[in-house]
Amino acid sequence: MKTSGIRLWLILWKAYDTLREHAQRHIRSLGMGASDFAILEVLLHKGPTPVNAIGARVRLTSGSITTAVDRLERKGLVERRNDPGDRRARVVHLTEEGRKLISCAFADHEAAMERAASGLTPAERAEAAELLKKLGLSARDLLE
Repeated sequence: MKTSGIRLWLILWKAYDTLREHAQRHIRSLGMGASDFAILEVLLHKGPTPVNAIGARVRLTSGSITTAVDRLERKGLVERRNDPGDRRARVVHLTEEGRKLISCAFADHEAAMERAASGLTPAERAEAAELLKKLGLSARDLLE
């Protein structure tokens, strides 16, 4: 049976919506918002990062990322420091409390997403990942 491009898009859309909802519910169950979780996760895995680079990674506007970092700073989870290489830039660092929080939260979230993906075998996951990358790259080429 031939699967049309529109059918594939609809299947991907529905699957994405379901996985996103699962992820968001889990993040909320941790007592966090999605943007706070995303920012802390970037800092956990990428290390100290300039505010604008975090915003680009988590897809927040400059105003939204500033507000979010302000909120995390008030909670004692992050701190801004001057960039020694560029006096105009500020780099966001996790505090010890922030590192503990996101380390535990991320491990818990990783387990939740493993459960969400349990409908596929490891080999099917690898195949799906490769096919989705291929699809995304070919679609991106059409944008250029």
